[in-house]
Amino acid sequence: MQPPAWAHLPFFTRDWPAIRERLRGKDWLPGPGRVFAALEAVRPQDVKVVILGQDPYPTPGHANGLAFSVNPGVKLPRSLANIFAELEADTGARPPSGDLSRWARQGVLLLNTSLSVLPGQAGAHADWGWDRLAREAIAEAQSHGSLGFILWGAHAARVARGLPRPQDLVIESPHPSPLSARRGFFGSRPFSRVNAWLLAQGREPIDWSG
Repeated sequence: MQPPAWAHLPFFTRDWPAIRERLRGKDWLPGPGRVFAALEAVRPQDVKVVILGQDPYPTPGHANGLAFSVNPGVKLPRSLANIFAELEADTGARPPSGDLSRWARQGVLLLNTSLSVLPGQAGAHADWGWDRLAREAIAEAQSHGSLGFILWGAHAARVARGLPRPQDLVIESPHPSPLSARRGFFGSRPFSRVNAWLLAQGREPIDWSG
C-alpha cells in the first residue's frame, strides 16, 4: 500500500502502522486502494507545484485520494466549482470533469493533510498525525528543486508554515469555499502565476485544462 517512491519517509515506519491499525475493520474514505493516491501519482523529483487540502470528501463515491478532486461523473463540490471558475477566468481552461488526476501526473502534488475520513464526518481523523506525512513529503520534494506553493485558506498556510524557501514561490489566498471565495480567492490568478514562474525557470508549465 505504501507508494514506492515515498516509502523511505519516516512517517511510514513511525506513524503509518498505528494509523493502519486504527483504520482496520472500519468503513473509511477514500479506502485502502486510494489512500496514498496523491503520492502514487507523482514522484518526489517530479513535483513542481503543491496544493494542500484538508481531508477527503466525506461523501461516499466522491473522494479519489487527490485534494479537491472527485471521481469522474460526480457533481462538482462547491469549492471545486469555484476553483474551476477562477481557473477559467485566469486561463480560459475548463477541465471536463472534477477528476484532477491529469494535474497530478504533470507534477502537481494534490495532498490532503489528513488522508482518511469517516463517511459523513469531515475532520474525523484530523488529529491522527497525517499532517506529519504532508510536511515530510513536501520536504522530500523540495530536496529535488524549487516548488510552487498554492495555499488556499488558513489551514493550508498553517501546515506549510516554515517550509517554503526563498527559491520557492508562495501564492496564498482565502479558501475557495463559498464562505470565503469572494474575500480574495476570486481574482488571485494562481494558475497563470505559477505557470509564469515555471516558465521563467525554463520548466514545463502545467496544462490546467485537465
